[in-house]
Formats: sequence, C-alpha cells, structure tokens
Amino acid sequence: MGEADAEEAVLLIHGFGANTSHWRFNQPVLAEQAPTYAIDLLGFGRSDQPRARLKDEAASDDAVHYGFDLWGKQVADFCHEVIDRPVRLVGNSIGGVVALRAAQLLGEHCRGVVLIDCAQRLMDDKQLETQPAWMTWIRPALKTLVRQRWLSTALFRNAARPGVIRSVLKQAYPSGANIDDELVNLLLKPTQRDGATEAFRGFINLFDDHLAPQLMEELKVPVHLIWGAKDPWEPIAEARRWTQTIGCIESLEVIPEAGHCPHDEAPDQVNPVLQRLIKTASTQQAT
Repeated sequence: MGEADAEEAVLLIHGFGANTSHWRFNQPVLAEQAPTYAIDLLGFGRSDQPRARLKDEAASDDAVHYGFDLWGKQVADFCHEVIDRPVRLVGNSIGGVVALRAAQLLGEHCRGVVLIDCAQRLMDDKQLETQPAWMTWIRPALKTLVRQRWLSTALFRNAARPGVIRSVLKQAYPSGANIDDELVNLLLKPTQRDGATEAFRGFINLFDDHLAPQLMEELKVPVHLIWGAKDPWEPIAEARRWTQTIGCIESLEVIPEAGHCPHDEAPDQVNPVLQRLIKTASTQQAT
C-alpha cells in the first residue's frame, strides 16, 4: 500500500504555554476514528527546554532560536520519523502557525490543516500598520526591555502561579466551562521546571517571524478554521476575512459561546467538527 492509500493520522499541536494534555477531551475521541498523536513543542510541556538565543545573538551549542521554523521542523521531523504516514495537522493558537509552517515542510505528506483560533501575532513588526500609532513609538523601548533575561524571567515567574493562571483562563474561556483544577495543574506543572522561562523569553522576542496569512498563500492543501466567537485575543472578524480572501481555506466553523481554546472549553461542539473533517478527508482519499 502506497502513501496515497495509507490511513491518515492526526497530529494535535498545542498553543503557547500549553502541552499535549490540553487535548485531554479531544485525543481520546479522535483516536477512535484515526491514529491520533499530540506533541509537546520544544520548550513546553515535557519536552527539552534549551536556553533561548535571540535572532541577533551569537550561535552557541547550548542555545536555540525559538520560533516557527524551529517548531515547524520539529513537527515535520516527528511526522516523518514517528507517524510515518499521511497526516492532518490540528493547531491551536501559535500551534496553528506551527502547523502551517510544518505543512509547508511536509509537502505532499500533509493532507490538510485545521486551525483552532490561530494566533494572528499582532506584535510582529509586519503587523505595525494595523496597530495604533503609539505602538510604533514604544516599539524600540519594548524590544529593549523584553530581551533582558532578568525581566522575562520575572514576568514568567509572576505568571506561573495558580491564581494568575486561573485568572487568565477566565479570559480565555468566557463561558467558564472546564476551568477545573486539572486544567490549572496541567498548565502549571511544566512552568516549575528549571528551563521553563527560556521558551517564554524566546517567544516574546519574536518580532519578525511567520504570519499565518503569508504561510497560507503558499499552501496547496486544504485549511479549515474552527473559532471561538468570543475569543478575547484573536478576533473572529479576522478569521472571517481570512476565509474570504485566502484561497486554501475551505470552511470556518464558529463556536458561539467559546473563547480562545474552544477544543477544551467546548469539546462537545468541536469534536464533531474535527470528526467530520477527518471522515470527509478519508472518504475523498478513498474515492
């Protein structure tokens, strides 16, 4: 049986600060339909947490430049070496941008991408024209500040507390559904590791990296969007604009009361959409 006839697998890619456990309500359900994997991006969850090297810093053996090329290659390598069959990538938040970059690298090995509230990355320099004028004025000072390791470490340690995590979750999950101790703990536990601050430092210094629309302009595979209507950080209006202007996007499914992580906040609504997309893709491959 050639790869064109092989059963499709699914790979779930978490967002910033999350990990494989964030798919707690999705992976078991999808696994009943297709081989389903989840991955901890480098620097998060249980993965290695090497020291961060910023773009203009000298290369060293013990440091990496955290960014979408690094994470995209990690996902592509995992698909080739572990999954070893055609794959559909599902990514939430920055995991969506990672999925798009990985899809580029995978070429025909990727059957499609599902973006769940994909990160729009409004702090990227290429997004400045969409931001208020004052953002342009403070940008140089902001860049100088966030590159300081002492500051990024202090910011991270302040955020890596149960009360703060729960407060952020109340913003991300506007319905309040599934904000439980299990969720707080699965997000908190990786932050207690020694190297946990490094990926945070690398990420907040990504001012010139890939944007989702640019990556999709070059994609040949179908892309589907799932979006929480009340996402406080990634406006649904932008998702609708993408759907109207980007050729590879085939559908947009809006989850009415959900926010930034509808797969965890409203899995009873998101899982059927994912199952339908996987089933439809499998049917199309079989005909």
